[in-house]
Amino acid sequence: MLDFFNRVYLGNPLSKWLIAVAIAVATLVALRILRSIVLKRLTALAKRTATKVDDLLADLLKRANFFLFVLLSLYAGSFVLELPPEALGIVRTAAIIVLLLQAALWGNGLIGFLVSHLAKKKLGEDAGSTTTLNALGFVGRIVLWAVIILLVLDNLGVNITTLIAGLGISGVAVALAAQNILGDLFASLSIILDKPFVIGDFIVVDDYMGTVEHIGLKTTRVRSLSGEQIVFSNNDLLKSRIRNYKRMAERRILFTFGVVYETPPEKLGSLSAIIKEVIAAQPKTRFDHACLRELGASAITYEAVYYLLDPDYDFSLATHEAINLALLRRLAAEGISFAYPTSTVHLNR
Repeated sequence: MLDFFNRVYLGNPLSKWLIAVAIAVATLVALRILRSIVLKRLTALAKRTATKVDDLLADLLKRANFFLFVLLSLYAGSFVLELPPEALGIVRTAAIIVLLLQAALWGNGLIGFLVSHLAKKKLGEDAGSTTTLNALGFVGRIVLWAVIILLVLDNLGVNITTLIAGLGISGVAVALAAQNILGDLFASLSIILDKPFVIGDFIVVDDYMGTVEHIGLKTTRVRSLSGEQIVFSNNDLLKSRIRNYKRMAERRILFTFGVVYETPPEKLGSLSAIIKEVIAAQPKTRFDHACLRELGASAITYEAVYYLLDPDYDFSLATHEAINLALLRRLAAEGISFAYPTSTVHLNR
């Protein structure tokens, strides 16, 4: 019986092979049980907490491949064996490849988790950015798997230097051919991260104005006041001066009007106070100043400035209309007449 266990196979007696198999099986069972316990506790913890870190850890643990546990188990069992250098090299290469593939699975899960988390976060404020985030996630996965495949080929003994050089030349050619597309893609990323505007904002770009409807990978679409849709290239859009009226905390209003020179100086002196009283009577207004600005050719010109605490455009129109009507009534009651435009007529004898 002892002779049976002392038979040598691949440089090791059968007894050592059996011990190695027992250690490998015990390690595999222990790792699976440990994974199950930790995953169960992480899942329960994720349900009780608002943080997303435990959700991420639970997701990554679920992605732990069965072959990773097999590899760790075989590696633990190999400690009792005396293997030739060639066999050790094969085991080492297989271990590195399995670890690289497992790293790719974890990286893929991490990218997916980040994209999903950011998409949910931005869905309420900027639904259009989810398309760009998904596209960037797809690009990130391609880069990840490309790097992993190159590392796997390198460990298998393939000379990847020429392959990398070829990919570099091809990448430069593709980048030159698609530089406009890539420029718009990175501009889209800049819009998402820096957020100069989001969907629903009213913006003015050069001579164009309207409400942002869609932010895509290449273009941003704006609905103009007259109804048509204006399409901007993302790259060109960021090179322009953008005025975002949705971000206004308050709106400044300046207006002027003229009264006739026949107005008595006493009434001219009280006119600034009348303007202030009329403006202050309107809701959500903050009076700044009112003064006699100049003695014009045909009118005495007054200037008034006030701020609207609600920057809504329709509200500003309604408020200014109310101020104009109130001024008309007050000046009529005070006997102050507005000046009319005049012209000079020359008669030749």
